[in-house]
Amino acid sequence: MIQEPKEQFAMNVYYDRTFNCEAAKILPGEYYFTNKDMLIVTVLGSCVSACIRDRVSGLGGMNHFMLPDGGDSNSPVSASMRYGTYAMEVLINELLKAGARRENMEAKVFGGGAVLRGFTAINVGERNAAFVINYLRAEKMRVLAEDLNDIYPRKVYFFPHTGKVLVKKLMQTHNDTLAKREEDYAIRLKAQSVGGAIELF
Repeated sequence: MIQEPKEQFAMNVYYDRTFNCEAAKILPGEYYFTNKDMLIVTVLGSCVSACIRDRVSGLGGMNHFMLPDGGDSNSPVSASMRYGTYAMEVLINELLKAGARRENMEAKVFGGGAVLRGFTAINVGERNAAFVINYLRAEKMRVLAEDLNDIYPRKVYFFPHTGKVLVKKLMQTHNDTLAKREEDYAIRLKAQSVGGAIELF
């Protein structure tokens, strides 16, 4: 039986005292969207996030994903690329269902750092970064800003209502939580095969 990858709507909503507003924290494999004046935050290592919003309505969201290693990466329809496409489509389709208009959508993209030991051989961060840019180009969605690749993890704060994004490079992380989270996510992705109704553009 072929399983769809699971993109989860983030449930971790809290009050952020620094920015004095409601905030949603997203983890690998999650996404969140809102039309409220609030914050969406995530920490990225080799994963990437696309912050997508309707510039007219202020409705926007963010995802957090990694391309699984596997399949023929030279094939335009590799399992890896299909997973990335699915992860992007989940967010875009949810925004459209909530009332965003495709012609008003714009994106800012972040992540793809070379931060995971043992993942450097397959350049997972670089592949993620290249994928998200190529996907948005193929979708003809304007990319207003990007902060991709490099060697540092990033904490990304996205305010969908205004489109403002703040990025903090984490020069030192004092624990292995981020690396462990991404390694666990990569193992989960490997265990899932991608199939079913995925439209490729």
